[in-house]
Amino acid sequence: MKPEQNWILDDAQPLLHKPCLPLDVMHINEQDQTLINKMVAYVDACFNKKDSELNIRPGIALAGNQVGLNKQVVYIHFAVHDTEYKYLLANPRIIAESQLAAYIHNGEGCLSVNKEHKGIIKRKNHIIVKAYDLFNHKEITIDASGLLAICLQHEIDHLYGILYYDRINNKQDTRDWIRY
Repeated sequence: MKPEQNWILDDAQPLLHKPCLPLDVMHINEQDQTLINKMVAYVDACFNKKDSELNIRPGIALAGNQVGLNKQVVYIHFAVHDTEYKYLLANPRIIAESQLAAYIHNGEGCLSVNKEHKGIIKRKNHIIVKAYDLFNHKEITIDASGLLAICLQHEIDHLYGILYYDRINNKQDTRDWIRY
């Protein structure tokens, strides 16, 4: 499956601003599976540095609604230093979070947002997520910190119709936050 830029819905689409439905992991229909496969193909092409060759915007993760799937599914695939993170999750939920805040100093971006929105998004530096792992077909718990935690929060927000720019607040004091 060759990824295409037109697979990604932009933020003008109403689907991106409403909560997604849970995915019935025991009964994934063919249409849902096709859209899940598109998510994986797109992000994996970026991970494998094929984005320029395929003329697609680079990204490290997608939520289901970004490809037209109104179900709670996220796919994350990126590496930091020598650690690779690769998760295909259904129905993820944050079950615990730290008080310590974190942010990406250059701001966050999104494959569904074509216009730049400058600003700081306050995220939790450490979270625990429960989800169904669609690769291994079992419930898992992810203990995430740093960029993985920020990425998971960004993608889980998508599942509730929240885009990163909805969380921008430049009036916050970031002195005690961890900067990435």
